[in-house]
Amino acid sequence: MTFKARESLSEQIAGHLAAQIIRGDMLAGDRIQELRVAGELEVSRGSVREALLILERRHLIDILQRRGAVVKEMSESQVRGLYELVQVLLGLVIRKAIKNVREDDLDPIIALIHELQVAASDRDLERFFDLSFQFLEHAYPFARNGFVEDVLTDLHPALQRTYFMALHLDNDEMKECLSFFKALVETIFRRDVRSALEIIREFAEHQSELVQESITRARQIEAAWGGRRK
Repeated sequence: MTFKARESLSEQIAGHLAAQIIRGDMLAGDRIQELRVAGELEVSRGSVREALLILERRHLIDILQRRGAVVKEMSESQVRGLYELVQVLLGLVIRKAIKNVREDDLDPIIALIHELQVAASDRDLERFFDLSFQFLEHAYPFARNGFVEDVLTDLHPALQRTYFMALHLDNDEMKECLSFFKALVETIFRRDVRSALEIIREFAEHQSELVQESITRARQIEAAWGGRRK
């Protein structure tokens, strides 16, 4: 693996591990062994330990006594809480954008909308996933609030985990997401705060419920199979 010089080594390791968790290559409850990761990536255990602390802060793992680092479980209440918080923070970003941005500030966002549309037409889930978070990263500075940007950035991996799941749960979810991004930009052009907040609320509730239902079904299936094995 080739790491980028612009990031600290621990950040690069955290990003590498986060990608595996977000895409389901590592599952809830899986242990992350410092020594194995250090050997695979040819880095020090100290750097891996720092990376694990970053992942804990970003809500992807838990560091437990005696067990060490394990991939964080996702419960319905955690998903609900995540989307409730993102809804509030993104609403703040868009309110500030409506108040302060000039139309030419939105040019990069418009370009991303076009790319999202192409990815959706091509059914390119991976490309659509990456572009979605580029869209959000372009929007966050509109808040003109470093604290808000920092909190949203730390929430990104947890949100990416649920968003990736949602895209794979429903064949029409890319269309839903694309409609959301388009409608959000339109409200900024119209300077329509009320509609923007309603669009954010509806989308957050929709995707939250989609992921929560999947978690509930998975637990029910697991319980049913467990009962059969007894």
